[in-house]
Amino acid sequence: MSIVAAYVVPHPPLAVPAVGRGQECAVQDTLDAYREVARRVAAHAPDTIVVSSPHAPAFRDCFHVSTGDAAHGDMRSFGAVEEAMNVPYDSEFAAAVSACARKHAVPICGSGMHDGDLDHGTFVPLHFVNQLYGGYRLVRIGLSGLSAADHRAVGRCVAEAARDLGRTCVFLASGDLSHKLLAEGPYGYAAEGPVFDHDLVALLDAGDLEGLFRFDEAFLQAAAECGLGSFQIMAGVLEGVPFTHELLSYEGPFGVGYAVAAFEVEGEEGDAAVASGVDREQDVDEAQDDLAAFELGADPYVALARASVEGFVRTGRTIERPAGLPPELVQARAGVFVSLHEDGELRGCIGTISPVTGSVADEIVRNGVAAASEDPRFPPVRPDELDALAYSVDVLFPPEPVDSPAELDPVRYGVIVAQGYRRGLLLPNLEGVDTVEQQLAIAKRKAGIDPADDDVRLERFEVVRHDRGGGARRG
Repeated sequence: MSIVAAYVVPHPPLAVPAVGRGQECAVQDTLDAYREVARRVAAHAPDTIVVSSPHAPAFRDCFHVSTGDAAHGDMRSFGAVEEAMNVPYDSEFAAAVSACARKHAVPICGSGMHDGDLDHGTFVPLHFVNQLYGGYRLVRIGLSGLSAADHRAVGRCVAEAARDLGRTCVFLASGDLSHKLLAEGPYGYAAEGPVFDHDLVALLDAGDLEGLFRFDEAFLQAAAECGLGSFQIMAGVLEGVPFTHELLSYEGPFGVGYAVAAFEVEGEEGDAAVASGVDREQDVDEAQDDLAAFELGADPYVALARASVEGFVRTGRTIERPAGLPPELVQARAGVFVSLHEDGELRGCIGTISPVTGSVADEIVRNGVAAASEDPRFPPVRPDELDALAYSVDVLFPPEPVDSPAELDPVRYGVIVAQGYRRGLLLPNLEGVDTVEQQLAIAKRKAGIDPADDDVRLERFEVVRHDRGGGARRG
């Protein structure tokens, strides 16, 4: 078996009676459509329900896949304590999705904290499903700051995992539309809001999932959309298979757009027939081992840096070196810089010019902790910042002396300037550092040297930079 259906569903809290307390009539069309989706899900009797949610843990540089034994949730944050749910996770399915994504260089973040708290973007759709059906396991996927193509690729991996594991699977793409439909709404009005909703609803009604990838980024920002990433993952889930399409409802009573749409896979088994398969035994075993050790990402250098920072910030203790790391992390020694960014701005950077530990892995762990807690330019990283951090790891080649600035290149080489005991370093290929003069001036200021003073010793070095989980490159 495989993917048998996918549904676009919103997550208005008022749809849950314990929150709505009689106000549910304001979203009656949405409620009716939701009940129809729940009826169809129950008729499919899926082994696994996969939910993509904008309110699950989200990272700029990877997709979060929840792990652990089970999820629990309620609507306490919306003032309701009457209803709670506990749903078992499908850990084997989550591991298969992660393994597939790793093959295709799409970074996946495992739940180092084994999170079990359901966000409302997951809780609301499951609230309706659970009224009619309960024999499923859950996979929860968050969105990311990565490209639309990466979101589609995650969806392909969901379909691939369902096929290779022999699961009957339903996909729920949780997401609201624009939050800018009414001036009196909680988020105000923008002209782009109604336009986005009109265009998005037309695409869903026509079954034109390719159209989900044609929106302009600036337009999306102005429209304050919520769920497009979920819908793009769904497009990957349904890629290459015949399906019916039906818009079940659309309304925006509070200034936020809510759409419900159904996509039923045609064919005897709903087999998605994804072209590239997962080696089930090998990849699932490897993914489970990685998830047990530390965050799973396409680049182990970045994954280890994140695990180091998150482990320290959450517990106050330095993590142990994870088992199963690649040999180049364990056997080699080198200087390493770990850099943290938040919303595109530097949030911490600490490193070593030459190694002070026994391996690159230990260097990353040590400097990740220091970047999060010891950079004098910034306060220590707080737990509530972790989801927003992006990471890069620079592994340094040994520095070599140069005779003049003519031998420098700010893109290819980092630079070290020294005068007496003062020493300043600047990494290569930094945004906004385009000339040798800029590079030297910044490095001198870091060393406490007058930028106009040319009586300095110069060294240059190359690096291999790892970031975004997208592989390694020089500079």
